[in-house]
Amino acid sequence: MTFVVPFDGSALGEAALVRAVEYGAVLEEEVVVVSVVSERERYARQKGWVGEDEAFDVDTVVESLRERTDALAPEATFECERIREFPPAGGIADHIERMAQEHDPSVLFLGSDNLGRVVTPLASVAANIAPEEGCDLHIVRRPGPPTVEGIAPHSEFYDED
Repeated sequence: MTFVVPFDGSALGEAALVRAVEYGAVLEEEVVVVSVVSERERYARQKGWVGEDEAFDVDTVVESLRERTDALAPEATFECERIREFPPAGGIADHIERMAQEHDPSVLFLGSDNLGRVVTPLASVAANIAPEEGCDLHIVRRPGPPTVEGIAPHSEFYDED
């Protein structure tokens, strides 16, 4: 089985990736990172992948996500799908779900600060992935270290404060 992490480079996306690595080390599970990158500049700016004064280049965005994955999870497999459209959250969720299912995941690790609340924003990709019944879902709502005994914190991710 495999742990799959949808990854967009956000702080909670990074926390979900790190959590998958932490659990994967103990449980000897492979970690696969799946990313969906729209080739539309507006979407890239909304995601914070490109600054207001930066030129947009989709290859640079993909490489940035790959580099951050390699920094946090050097043993993880990184897969990225480029799409042409400016997708609604449900459209991205469909791509992520399909990519994840190709790996027959045992657990899907999602970073989301609003998943599971009574009111969920319609723009949340996580809200569109969460209802799937194909595997367990681990929701990471905070970037702090794991609180489960026996899970060692990632050596480079957490602040030393």
